[in-house]
Amino acid sequence: MKQNVGGADRIVRLVLGAAIVGAGIYFKSWWGAIGIVPLVTAALGVCPAYLPLGLSTCAAKPDPRA
Repeated sequence: MKQNVGGADRIVRLVLGAAIVGAGIYFKSWWGAIGIVPLVTAALGVCPAYLPLGLSTCAAKPDPRA
């Protein structure tokens, strides 16, 4: 699958995912498990929610034909 999550987006997802998981552990709540989703999307570089919308935060690669 083609990557659609760029560098800055990945960092934000890692930080927020870790914060959500940490808050879930701190408050002893299963809601912290939601933080796994941004961690996985950051690790894989693919966000399934971006696919139907045609979004991508990856930097555009230069056209080799130009």
